[in-house]
Amino acid sequence: MNYRKLGKTGFSISEISLGTWQVGGKWGDPFSHDNADQILNAAIDAGINFIDTADVYGDGESEKAVGRLVRSRSERIYVATKCGRRLQPHTNEAYQPKTLRKFVEDSLQNMGLDTLDLIQLHCPPTEVFYRPEIFELFDRLKDEGKIQNLGVSVEKVEEGLKAIEFPNVTTVQIIFNMFRQRPAELFFQEASRRNIGIIVRVPLASGLLTGTYSANTAFSPTDHRTFNREGAAFDKGETFSGVDYETGLAAVDELKTVFPGEANLAPDALRWILTFDAVSCIIPGASKPAHLTSNLQAQERPAPTPEQMAAVKRIYDERIKNPVHYLW
Repeated sequence: MNYRKLGKTGFSISEISLGTWQVGGKWGDPFSHDNADQILNAAIDAGINFIDTADVYGDGESEKAVGRLVRSRSERIYVATKCGRRLQPHTNEAYQPKTLRKFVEDSLQNMGLDTLDLIQLHCPPTEVFYRPEIFELFDRLKDEGKIQNLGVSVEKVEEGLKAIEFPNVTTVQIIFNMFRQRPAELFFQEASRRNIGIIVRVPLASGLLTGTYSANTAFSPTDHRTFNREGAAFDKGETFSGVDYETGLAAVDELKTVFPGEANLAPDALRWILTFDAVSCIIPGASKPAHLTSNLQAQERPAPTPEQMAAVKRIYDERIKNPVHYLW
């Protein structure tokens, strides 16, 4: 496993880490602690030392599984969780320091930990990024020893750029993949200049970039890839990176000619992300240990050639950019 520095945190984390959204639900399967334990322990056995979760994943069950992992292992495991999405309605007005403090304390209780390595605001409304009192709360929580670092998870480049103006923000979690290339422009440049750790989520566009889906693929009715394609439940950009499914399939078919001979494009799609030095880590999810094995194959892939990088850019520009690039 290769390791990279997570910005101002100073943490040395595995460049391929683990996101636990799939472990916690909204992907069609009920939460299983046995399955979670298998995936999490396999990740640590493979050298992964950074786990990203959230209080809403499995209504706290994902956090409980992560906490159980940390307490059962001797390795140094960095834990990142998120807060804010429990707010109903999820509005700017609902974000209040007292409420967020309670969320942090609930996460500590869920995981059985004394401090959180990284707490992240969980894709709050854009207006929240213009409220200093929200960010000041986390300085107090750090003084109290309840958190070590503050980060943000964002939907839009605009939000990431605004967030890193606050000096206590150490990391930004953002969607970046072959179908979502805008962050590599101004945002990566500014984040690097400010020594901000970049955590890349949705690196496989909800599995679309594995190249294993087709027009006949059926997802469970409770899977967000079924019910959120038009953003009915949360930001549309979280599902297939906001790309129209049929458009994405056509682009994937073309990508298969760029990376020939691969039945599973996931390792090449992840390796492409790692060519960007500004990226600290990627957090692909896994709903079964086999998915983790697939993700880890990215370490064995050679870096894309200049010709392959240019081809990925061309496919994006021709097929994806116009409907997606300017929205997020």
